[in-house]
Amino acid sequence: MEVDYIVVGIGLAGVSFCEQLKVNNKRFVVFDNASQQSSTVAGGLYNPVVLKRFTSVWKSEEQLNLALPLYKNIEKELGVKLDYKIPVYRKFASLEEQNDWFSASDKPRLSAYLSTKLVKNDNAAINASFGFGEVLTTGRIDVKVLIETYKAHLFNSEILFKTTFDYELLLTHVNGVTYNSIKAKHIVFAEGFGVVKNPFFSDLPMVPTKGELLTIHAPNLNMNFVLKAGVFLIPLGDHLYTVGATYDWSDTTHEITDKARINLLEKLKKVINCNFEVVNQVAGIRPTVKDRRPLVGKHNTQANMYVLNGLGTRGVMIGPYVAKALFEYIELETPLEPEINIDRFN
Repeated sequence: MEVDYIVVGIGLAGVSFCEQLKVNNKRFVVFDNASQQSSTVAGGLYNPVVLKRFTSVWKSEEQLNLALPLYKNIEKELGVKLDYKIPVYRKFASLEEQNDWFSASDKPRLSAYLSTKLVKNDNAAINASFGFGEVLTTGRIDVKVLIETYKAHLFNSEILFKTTFDYELLLTHVNGVTYNSIKAKHIVFAEGFGVVKNPFFSDLPMVPTKGELLTIHAPNLNMNFVLKAGVFLIPLGDHLYTVGATYDWSDTTHEITDKARINLLEKLKKVINCNFEVVNQVAGIRPTVKDRRPLVGKHNTQANMYVLNGLGTRGVMIGPYVAKALFEYIELETPLEPEINIDRFN
């Protein structure tokens, strides 16, 4: 078999890069052993504002302009619902926070995303005496449905191999790579945290960050927006809500923990005062980087070998942006931005 690309990994990074390949009529195959869960447990929010500090997300406008059409195209092709438009409310803890919010709304890269109207709390189940600030152009991508249906589509198209990629079988040469009977011009590793076992890119400064989420059933909450107030509270429908997320830099297992459950519940009970039931808990390892920028680029000695990784907590937004950047770097020799190029660590 001869293809243009081998893609290893089919989380948010892998899906985004495969979409670039499809749009540009490139032949490709994908290897994925379902060992990484960071994408499938992601909250899936796209939000152009850092709500802790009221600052703009890096390249937020450019990211949204690429990401939202990409998910719309996948919805159309696969016949699924992925993009749920929903406002994000930031709970104010004081009058000072209200003032900081309205000051930030005057900044050039934030004025389009921060509403200047104070939202008063009229929900007795939420503790928010100082009200909320509303973030505009926000929503939720159903990442679990995205990954599951996309993998099924690739598998049915006979271009997804559900197996562990064996690095020792990969042969590189001047014009491309060979893996078993597959010849390709390029190979892209989009393995998430699994890259730490990749002998070609294991020296990259990956910082594994475990995250855990809860799903609660709260019939009396009746909330139709995403709430940021110490934790994120995300409506899923049918009185179900995602509560997240934790950050643990010492545990790299995919096992759920009582510690995370207790931590999330303590924070949640400060925000809501209605009865609820925990119906699920999940865990995954985020592929984060110390400078909070993705890892994109070419191997320093092996030709035709690339990495696309480190999307962090905003993978649904930044994934399509960096996937396009990598594709144009490979095919058009367009330079990568220094902020994402792995050469910054040389």
